[in-house]
Amino acid sequence: MIADRFFAELRDKHDVDDAIFLVDGAAPLQRACRKHGLGFRYERHGNRNSVERVFREVKRRTASFSNCFSNAEAETADEWLRSFAFAWNQRI
Repeated sequence: MIADRFFAELRDKHDVDDAIFLVDGAAPLQRACRKHGLGFRYERHGNRNSVERVFREVKRRTASFSNCFSNAEAETADEWLRSFAFAWNQRI
């Protein structure tokens, strides 16, 4: 199950024992939190929606990048990403 693997890896790589996860009504998320002993709070609106907007934007941008570089060599895409990251980090 994807949620179970996600929380297992999250616990393995990060100190999340004191974290409270905001989840929707999806039973797999709640079940995975319980299985891994993680605290969670059901939240239909509010902060959870803000987090979802960020993830939606990341997914949109990733898809856009993928569409632009779908036929490019991996080295070309990597070079472009490195150049973009450098330029982005130079912003004032």
